[in-house]
Amino acid sequence: MRIGLIGTGAIARLHASVYATLGFPLRVCTDIAPDKGRGFAAEFGAEFVERIEDVCRHPDVDIVDVCTFPDVRLQPVELAAAAGKAVQVQKPMAIDLATARKMIDATSRAGVPLGVVSQHRYDDAFSFLARAIREGRLGKLIQCDAYVKWFRSAEYYARPIKGSWKVEGGGALINQAIHQVDLLRWLAGPVKEIFAVWQLGALHRIESEDVVTAVLQYANGATGVIQASTALWPGYPERVELHGTRGTAIVTGDRLTTWDVQDDAGEAPPLAGAAKSGASDPMAISLEPFERQFREFAEAVRGRTRPPISGEEGYQALEVVDAIYRSCRERAVVRL
Repeated sequence: MRIGLIGTGAIARLHASVYATLGFPLRVCTDIAPDKGRGFAAEFGAEFVERIEDVCRHPDVDIVDVCTFPDVRLQPVELAAAAGKAVQVQKPMAIDLATARKMIDATSRAGVPLGVVSQHRYDDAFSFLARAIREGRLGKLIQCDAYVKWFRSAEYYARPIKGSWKVEGGGALINQAIHQVDLLRWLAGPVKEIFAVWQLGALHRIESEDVVTAVLQYANGATGVIQASTALWPGYPERVELHGTRGTAIVTGDRLTTWDVQDDAGEAPPLAGAAKSGASDPMAISLEPFERQFREFAEAVRGRTRPPISGEEGYQALEVVDAIYRSCRERAVVRL
């Protein structure tokens, strides 16, 4: 698979490293800061072009990878789809549901795959849990929670766009905890209703939330809590806790740290100790789950099939985020 990158920031650098490991050549890239983009292109052996259109229409590109800020992803997706290119976008796929739906519609009309990067589904721990839940090993789910108690420095938020509603769509929930929102939605199923409260700029000089707490009821009857923060020094590895009628599973960072299940006789759980987490460093994360997702996305492109984590999957996670924000603003229960 031949890759075209739009945006050459920190996450694009990570993506480029993953493509190099997979043997997918990075053919072309662009960035709104030409000097930065040219330096990136020289480092990774790619061609630099000044326009998004030139990436999307490049004859040696199979997949367009959109690593821009979330507020400017619709145009690249529409251009790539019109050029018949498969598209992969970083999470969150957009800052609002209407834009996300336009992205899905554009790729659907063009008949090209749209994937959303949600690499934690490919962690060994969560891959195991997905199988275990399908097999009923936890019994009926009762309580499904996610805690993302991270820390980001004042320097992290120094740029005015960071933590802004217009560019990033919000703060700790949509930017940091959306992975855990996606995982809960994937493992526990649809959410029925939500009540949430937030603190806007509790620690940082930002307009959005750096602390938020939501109480959820899932369609299957289970309840849950989502806590997200970037204000809790020094930052702690995120946790996903699943409690069922037969036992409990807890993932800390990217490792399954607890598997207490009654009379369990299935596949051995991949219990482990030290975890990799972006609790205090956004780049302190494992590349292997990215490699697994990118490889599967490439297989979907080759087979012209729907990718495992499609635009619809990205939309579902964003739908939960949107409901939490609406509940905070309205101080009311939001039903999905």
